[in-house]
Parts: sequence; C-alpha cells; structure tokens
Amino acid sequence: MSDQFKGQVMLITGAAQGIGERVAELAAAQGARLALVDRSPLVHDLRQRLSATAEVMSIEADLEQFEGAEKAATQTYQAFGCIDILVNNVGGTIWTKPFEHYGPAEIEAEVRRSLFPTLWCCRAVLPFMLKKKKGSIVNVSSIATRSVNRVPYGAAKGGVNALTACLAFENGERGIRVNAVSPGGTEAPPRRVPRNTARLGRKDKAWYQEIVDQTVSSTLMKRYGTLDEQAEAILFLASDRASYITGTVLPVGGGDQG
Repeated sequence: MSDQFKGQVMLITGAAQGIGERVAELAAAQGARLALVDRSPLVHDLRQRLSATAEVMSIEADLEQFEGAEKAATQTYQAFGCIDILVNNVGGTIWTKPFEHYGPAEIEAEVRRSLFPTLWCCRAVLPFMLKKKKGSIVNVSSIATRSVNRVPYGAAKGGVNALTACLAFENGERGIRVNAVSPGGTEAPPRRVPRNTARLGRKDKAWYQEIVDQTVSSTLMKRYGTLDEQAEAILFLASDRASYITGTVLPVGGGDQG
C-alpha cells in the first residue's frame, strides 16, 4: 500500500465504526497522522489498535455542538501543529418513516445529527487550514437526497452538498479544496452504538424495508457497496491525486446519482 498521506494530519469524525473506521484504517496504512473523533468511547479502542503502526490520537466530542467541534480541532492542532485533511463522516438516519409521521423534535434531531457536525467542524478546522494556505475537506453526504422514508435526513445531506459547494467557492483561491462523497447503501457490520435504541414495530420494519428495496432498485449494479468502496473514494478526494478537484459531490452508489 502507498504512503500517499505520509506525515499529513487527518482529522476523521465519526471514526469509531462503519465508514469512518475504515477510512482511518486505510489512512493509517498510508502514513497519515490521525485524530479520531467520535462521541462514543469506542474511538479509543480504534486508536489503541492503530497506534502500533501510526501516530494516532482519539478525542471524545459531541459534534452536534460547536464547542465539541472546536475542542476536536484545537486539540488536534495542539498535538500535531497543523490539520491537512478533514473527513466529516458524522451523520445517519435515526428514524425511517414517511414524512407525515415525523414529529417536530424528530425532524430537528435528524438535522442536528446529519448537518450540524459537518457545518461546525468545517468552521472549526478552516482557520487552521488557512494558516497553512493548504488543506482538503471531504464531507460525507448521501444519495438519500433522493429517496423514501427519510426526508429530514435527506434534507440535512442536501445541506451538506450546498455547504460543500459554497465553501469550495470561497476557498479555492486560498488553497483549500472542499469536496463530498455521497455513499449509497453500504454493507457494514452491525452498529455497536445504534442510532435509534427504540424497539422497531411492524410498521417501522416495513418502512425500513422500503428503503432497502428502493436503494437496491435505484442502483444500476443492484447491490450495496462495501466499506472499502466508500473509503477509497473519500481518500482519493482527500489526497493530492485530486489536486484539481473541488466543489464536487461524487456519488458512490453503483450508478445511483442521488
């Protein structure tokens, strides 16, 4: 495996499991110095596992609040002296149901989970990148901006796409590239920290199955992707191999453009 990130400092949010965990594993193998951020203490287990081969720190933080993002960015900068790459991976559907069944508090919770961590982390990290006049931000969006039974989540990820475009416009001439990857359905181990701890009823299971069916039918390949297929796309956009790419939202959904 190459050492394309050798010496570069990469801050990865939502790193404790799923896509974020796989990004961290691959980046560590390619020489990155890592700051792993998650609200779950599981992030420390990942740090311990990767520290045998890479320089790694782990931070527990609630990124739905700016204070958490500021803490993560500041501690990373203090430890490493710079932040070269930010991968914003926090987000995920909490509930799955037709929009008329969402309560106001649930709608707000979905937006807080899947838009604000990316918004806050971009704001917290950007000043450190501007000091160096160079940096790469990769936001993890979703093809669920066109999907069923998760309107608030889709709206939040649509906000991530707009954030990506606007930040790229503002910072292209200042040396900061900003892109996004929009994953489709992805095969992953069961979440160790579920997004929703409530017991699913019959209707909930049926609504969730509608998402699965729509995801598979919308992809030209008629299958879910793998963690590696998502992580490799993220790392490509993060790397200098994508040095002339900014403001791009890359769908990684087997042909589903989102």
